[in-house]
Amino acid sequence: MSAVSSHVVVGPAPAAAGQPLLQIRGVETFYGKIQALKGVDMDVHEGEIVTLIGANGAGKSTLMMTICGNPRARAGQILFRGEDIAQMPTHAIMTREIAQSPEGRRIFGRMTVLENLQMGTTLVGQEHFDEDLRRVFDLFPRLKERTSQRGGTLSGGEQQMLAIARALMGRPKLLLLDEPSLGLAPIIVKQIFDVIRELNRTEGLTVFLVEQNAFHALRLAHRGYVMVNGRITMTGTGRELLSREEVRSAYLEGGHH
Repeated sequence: MSAVSSHVVVGPAPAAAGQPLLQIRGVETFYGKIQALKGVDMDVHEGEIVTLIGANGAGKSTLMMTICGNPRARAGQILFRGEDIAQMPTHAIMTREIAQSPEGRRIFGRMTVLENLQMGTTLVGQEHFDEDLRRVFDLFPRLKERTSQRGGTLSGGEQQMLAIARALMGRPKLLLLDEPSLGLAPIIVKQIFDVIRELNRTEGLTVFLVEQNAFHALRLAHRGYVMVNGRITMTGTGRELLSREEVRSAYLEGGHH
């Protein structure tokens, strides 16, 4: 297994070249006796989009869930702004300006679009609700048209937009996105990735993206990591990883456009 040591950023440089916003050090996670993560090290600097790619079952979503405290890391550190959150309960982690849009969307199907968005403000309160509502409707105009529609009746793409918008209503400094393109038409995927790029460019939002669609993810990200069987095997800029033959053959064959 080869590794790329370069961390040069393609596109806008991170806002802070010093301490990363998120540092993962030696993290090990188990499901019972089965070890899913095997000493994972990773950094996400403020103002970056960082993506984690890998095959289905590599451990990508497990890492995302471990950051959020469920399951707990059995070993290692997860530092957010220098504070180790690895052993904190999930509700305490989510009060630290971290928001997640989970795999499978998990919106509230019986609630309206507006009620789902209100749920996103649970930890930050309603003080900026109107302002933040306008912001997410500007990002996702489709949601504005469906304000009073129940979440469960939306299309898959609209549900994904709602899941991301709900996360943004919590005013996060770090947005965790788990498989946002899963099961969606290419045109919807492009719209969603364009919004992520725009949020990063205009607001400096830091994004950690777990994604099976390696082509789109590496084009979007400043830096990327490759995970195989619970271990990080490669890292580099998005452009570097896109150009590596082993990445192309493993993750980009099959005509991603």
